[in-house]
Amino acid sequence: MILPTEQEPSEGWREEYLGMKVLSTMQTECLKNGPKSLSQSWMMQAMHNDWKKKKGIKDPEPPDCQSSMKEWEESIKKYQTPGINDINIGE
Repeated sequence: MILPTEQEPSEGWREEYLGMKVLSTMQTECLKNGPKSLSQSWMMQAMHNDWKKKKGIKDPEPPDCQSSMKEWEESIKKYQTPGINDINIGE
């Protein structure tokens, strides 16, 4: 779901995009009446991305959520019971 930002009006882009370039009848109907299928919604998203590109609107960078296995193992040590790793199962 695309959330409107301060730079981007929520619905005005459709009318503005209609006047920006020559569109097919399917694209025009989709902009005026909304998508009626999954493939039309993909086309609508492509047109919205094209509109944003032409207007110079950029999506914010996603946060860096990567971590290493070492960091993860360190973070779970506080939840482990002492001595639990000393038991060898199967011996």
